[in-house]
Amino acid sequence: MADSSERPVGVFDSGVGGLSVVREIQARLPGERLLYLADSAHCPYGARSRQELIELTRGITRWLLSQGAKLVVVACNTASVAALGALRSTFDVPFVGIVPAVKPAALATRTRRIGILATPVTFQMEMFNDLVRNFAADVEVCRQVCPGLVELAERGIVAGPEVEEPLRRYLEPLLTAGVDTIVLGCTHYPFFRPVIERLAGPEVTVIDTGDAIARQVERVLGGQRLLRRDGCGELLLATTGDVVRFATVASHLLGATPNEVVPVDLDADTPAPHRPTRRGGDAVTLPDSGDLTP
Repeated sequence: MADSSERPVGVFDSGVGGLSVVREIQARLPGERLLYLADSAHCPYGARSRQELIELTRGITRWLLSQGAKLVVVACNTASVAALGALRSTFDVPFVGIVPAVKPAALATRTRRIGILATPVTFQMEMFNDLVRNFAADVEVCRQVCPGLVELAERGIVAGPEVEEPLRRYLEPLLTAGVDTIVLGCTHYPFFRPVIERLAGPEVTVIDTGDAIARQVERVLGGQRLLRRDGCGELLLATTGDVVRFATVASHLLGATPNEVVPVDLDADTPAPHRPTRRGGDAVTLPDSGDLTP
């Protein structure tokens, strides 16, 4: 495109989690074109090695750039912590990553105790330890891994007994420790926020970083004169996994029905998603959001 501002903002995650970030970007920048890739074929990322994540995210970034992305949002805490530095050193494109909101939590806490819900890889990376050392050295940081939550979100199950039972177990040690601030350190977790807030109680503040990421996207695009100021925004979804399942769950979580989902094979040529072809079932129409069958 002649006007670089018309190019899409690329966003990716291991699955549906980054859609929580997409919602915030759409709310703040309604005129932007967004291209979202869910690497559902390799979800979840939480138990993968750093080297695996670097290789996966490099492949995803190459694909997004091949579709004209003017900026890439790594809408995944695990991938950002493990691979963002490697991506920035490999590709000549602006990146916006996401890390657990340790700093705002440390500023907000009254009890000087905060809880972090995140994946094992996030807690193991030096970047997370740096966040704690730099911004929460005088705060007690309670770390809690949450096995199974990503998988529930990937099935579109974000409320009900199947969600509440594990969340009670994960929150109990944090609440027993006296935390008054809980950080959602995975982009899948904001979909559980209403349940978390209810179980934690009104005295506990729950923080996620979706709005902060949207503000950073706006700053970076504005600084490089890449903001799309006119026209209606649009969202195209793509996945490396099961297209029909991703389409159904994404429709349910977004509360709206985008037009289609494009299948992506990162090892093969695929149609440009901002000009999707309908030949041979390349694009799959999303079902109504009420048709969710986990």
